Amino acid sequence: MSYNIAIDGPAGAGKSTIARAVARKMNMICVDTGAMYRAMALFMLREKVDLSDGDAIGKKCADADISLGFEGGVQAVYLNGENVSACLRTEEVGNMASVISLQPAVRKKIVELQRAIAARSDCIMDGRDIGTCVLPDAQVKIYLTASSEVRAKRRFEELAAKGETCDPAKIKADIEERDYRDMHREHSPLRQAADAVMVDTSDMTIEEAVERISDICKIN
Repeated sequence: MSYNIAIDGPAGAGKSTIARAVARKMNMICVDTGAMYRAMALFMLREKVDLSDGDAIGKKCADADISLGFEGGVQAVYLNGENVSACLRTEEVGNMASVISLQPAVRKKIVELQRAIAARSDCIMDGRDIGTCVLPDAQVKIYLTASSEVRAKRRFEELAAKGETCDPAKIKADIEERDYRDMHREHSPLRQAADAVMVDTSDMTIEEAVERISDICKIN
């Protein structure tokens, strides 16, 4: 039986960065589910799909082949055979991912892939509904969070480091709007699983958060 760690939490809490670090420390596969949804969002943007047309989104997602692999020891996300990892971290793609994740057809397709990976491999998986929906039987569940102010500051610094011009107030507003959508969506809303351990990273370094989660895993 595979050993699975589920990490859920709002946007900007550091889930992907921390999950990758924990995976390296524990020699596990890291499945970045957010990147999978972002790849689907990128596909919809490229195809210029009408966001108000749920049926069109549902039908179009059948044409998107999303898979994970490794290049130079780094996990890569492939969209119809193309490595799109470098295209997934824009605000446009992130906001689109939050919108299309509301569509049952999109969620069904990606969840099937996620569960298949977890069934055959020891892995750590992060997202919005991993412990509550995707992997309800995961041996360890973490709810990773941080204040919206801290999350906005981190995102601003990340974008600024790339040379992108950005408005801190707008970033914070976008994060809070995304939180609301994620927490109030009809299908698999963001919430802390009853058996998940909350880890607030507002005042933690990445190293401290990794150590905290590793300690939780040791007693489960």
